[in-house]
Amino acid sequence: MDNAQIHRFIQALHFLKILSVFLFTVVILNPLSSASGASLKNGKYIFQVAGCGNCHTDPGKNGKDGRPKGDPLAGGRPLETPFGTFYTPNITTDKNFGIGSWRFEDFRRSMVEGKGPNTAPYYPAFPYTSYTGMSENNLRDLWAYLTVQPSSARKNDRHKLKFPFNMRGLLHIWRALFFEEGSTGYSDGAQSAEWNRGAYLIRVLAHCGECHTRRNAMGAMDLNEEFAGNPAGPGGRIPDLTARNRNGIVTWSADNVIEYLSSGMTPEGDFAGGGMAEVIDHSTAKMTAADLKAVAVFLKSLD
Repeated sequence: MDNAQIHRFIQALHFLKILSVFLFTVVILNPLSSASGASLKNGKYIFQVAGCGNCHTDPGKNGKDGRPKGDPLAGGRPLETPFGTFYTPNITTDKNFGIGSWRFEDFRRSMVEGKGPNTAPYYPAFPYTSYTGMSENNLRDLWAYLTVQPSSARKNDRHKLKFPFNMRGLLHIWRALFFEEGSTGYSDGAQSAEWNRGAYLIRVLAHCGECHTRRNAMGAMDLNEEFAGNPAGPGGRIPDLTARNRNGIVTWSADNVIEYLSSGMTPEGDFAGGGMAEVIDHSTAKMTAADLKAVAVFLKSLD
């Protein structure tokens, strides 16, 4: 082997050393590395439609018992329920308090199975009961988007739940009775592709049934009354979206539905308020024109 060959051999070894260090750093030491082929653009869209930022960011509160607005996705937003107060968790890339130490498999388990990285069950205040129907591609794209968001070292708050709902072990019984993995991801072959897209957006991504469906004494959605309203929803009574509500969207045209979900304006010229205004601002107003039309087609079919 002459000197030139020896030199090229040493250069090759040096390159392989650099490459191995890079791969070790990116793939092994970075658990947030996303699956190849994931779309950040679609991930952002899924993030918006699913309302992740709305729930996982504390909007703050004015007044005597006020609190400042929290960092984006750092959690801490209180959710008042008949069972007590839940606090949304930190889902930033912080490794101590967020999801910075998670891998995609952990994220998928949380969304589809409703379990943490340690396989402990989540309370269904987190709408995994709807997200369980999310497609694999959407999960990977959403994960890829979350992994490039800023971190925040905000410590998670403990839920303040009434007895016996503070006994997390009871969730195993609840899940056996009321949760079926993948149950919301079904499609109807008798319906059009547009209708099925609308059903996926409403039932899974936007998880509208979580508020618009009444719940039983154990906090599970009564799917026999899907979208038929909830007298004890967040912030009060949530309206019936089905044709049984003769004063509801059954009287609206598809264009009325699209306008409402885009701007918040009703056919009468009023505007959405409260929680629905937040949903529109942060979620449905971000939908594409095609998706809004699909949503209108699905909602207008509810009987």
